[in-house]
Amino acid sequence: GGAADGGAASPARVDKTHKMYIGGAQKRPDQAYSRPILAPAAAGGGVLAQVGEGNRKDLRDAVAAAHKAQPGWGKRAAHNRAQICFYVAENLQERYDEFAARIAAQTGRSAESARAEVALAIERLFYYAGYADKFGGYVQETTLYGVVVSVHEPVGVMCLLCPDEYPLLGFVSLVAPALVRGNAVVVVPSTAHPLSAVDLYEVFETSDLPAGVVNIVTGDRDHLAKTCVQHMDVEAVWYFGASEQTSRNIEHDASGNMKRTWVSYGQRIDWESREQGQGMHFLRECIEIKNIHTPIGELK
Repeated sequence: GGAADGGAASPARVDKTHKMYIGGAQKRPDQAYSRPILAPAAAGGGVLAQVGEGNRKDLRDAVAAAHKAQPGWGKRAAHNRAQICFYVAENLQERYDEFAARIAAQTGRSAESARAEVALAIERLFYYAGYADKFGGYVQETTLYGVVVSVHEPVGVMCLLCPDEYPLLGFVSLVAPALVRGNAVVVVPSTAHPLSAVDLYEVFETSDLPAGVVNIVTGDRDHLAKTCVQHMDVEAVWYFGASEQTSRNIEHDASGNMKRTWVSYGQRIDWESREQGQGMHFLRECIEIKNIHTPIGELK
């Protein structure tokens, strides 16, 4: 029976408005356009949600927020950055089932496969949190009487353009190494499956992550890539989309402003693999090396 019969009434369903995440706040797109996110055809192909259609203004706002936040984030103790990354992983664990259901609804994969992706994303956050204070540099000898201290410093503001496959794991695999090494990021999530990313900013909001360190702009990844690579306050661009031409365009445009790039040329990465989807090669792309020459004693 219904409420009139003394039974409990079902709560009204409220459609959730998915926004962007810029400067630690949820933001509507500049031009109030949205794009529908569709379920796979095998699941009926209906509209799952609407997300904002980001444009150049949204991306510039995100870069400005990251540029403001990065110096303070980069100067935090590595141990503190590790604690926050651990905290993100713990809060994601609390919403394990919710994120798995979202992945399955977007991609049409099995519930088992979706749950495995969430588990790997949590594991990857723990993996990089452990490296936060273990990749700071090294000491080496030189031909002179002294040593050289090689200090691993943040690149600065990075734009990360995420793959469509593994919408949560791919996002985490790019964002986590950049964060633990002190960078601030502007992330364009999967164009086809962005809902895992826009759900994740609710985790960031409750994990002590400072405003502006992670900024999420939804929209056409290949279209937004051009603005990323041409922006003079962006120090590095990573692109893991499916377009070989966009990879070429990024490297061509970056040659004009000496921006660091890491592009896939359309080659798919096995994000589940510990050899391809994580490791030192990700951490190396997140740092710049400063060499400090230190004399030792006196020559006689």
